[in-house]
Amino acid sequence: MLKFKFKDRELSIGKRTYIMGILNLTGDSFYDGGRYTNPKLALNHALSMLEQGADIIDIGGESSRPGAEPVAQDVELKRVIPVIKKLSKETDVVISIDTTKSKVAQKAMESGACIINDISALRFDKNMVNVAREYDAGLVLMHTRGKPKDMQTNITYDSYDNAASEIMRFLEQRANFAIERGIEKEKIAIDPGIGFGKVLKHNLEIINNIPAFKCLRYPLLLGTSRKSFIGAVLNADADDRLCGTIAINAICAAKGADILRVHDVKEHVDAVRMVDALRECSGNLSVI
Repeated sequence: MLKFKFKDRELSIGKRTYIMGILNLTGDSFYDGGRYTNPKLALNHALSMLEQGADIIDIGGESSRPGAEPVAQDVELKRVIPVIKKLSKETDVVISIDTTKSKVAQKAMESGACIINDISALRFDKNMVNVAREYDAGLVLMHTRGKPKDMQTNITYDSYDNAASEIMRFLEQRANFAIERGIEKEKIAIDPGIGFGKVLKHNLEIINNIPAFKCLRYPLLLGTSRKSFIGAVLNADADDRLCGTIAINAICAAKGADILRVHDVKEHVDAVRMVDALRECSGNLSVI
């Protein structure tokens, strides 16, 4: 059985599907931007997600939605560090910091976080790998093209009909990069980056190829929650994509996704409990 280790803690991968609750402390995130910019409201929402069954709280102070403008490091620190400190003081929940800046990751680790969720897979800040190693952090490496401001322009892959294989090669290369610089393999998880430099076909292809991604032998995290590819299929705004999100995430879990990053924790806890029960009954990691 795979392990995902960080600091003095670990998740047993394959035992069940884990839920990562999203806490965006931003004013411009595509779905919940502006809702939790007040630290007290942010803390209360984190506690609510924990009560609903979240295994991890993923805290971010810079939006990575398509077209988003970058945020200054000082602004990002001011947004996330007070909340991380309060949450780690009041609970023992696993806290993840969603950032591409090594200084933000460092301060987050010192404040109680134990996972670095880096959408750039260690490419935007060369010091990030050193911070992850020094603080014994878990590390989520995600695939993307370009930066949030331009990632949805000029989307091309070597093979339009087989983007998944190119994404898998990228993730394997970035994981090897981290390992070569002293990160233990068991501290690495991978994320194909749904919606990051992809069109609808690419996103659906990734989900269909979850068993292939699992062959890389890293914990697999997926973030589909209320994203535009669901809206494209359902012709629905972000506020009306919950049912579509639950449906696609149930499929992801059934195919073997290990961690689901979601806005709506309670609904997904219920959904994955049913999927996990089916998987346990069948004796297989995948029922689809």
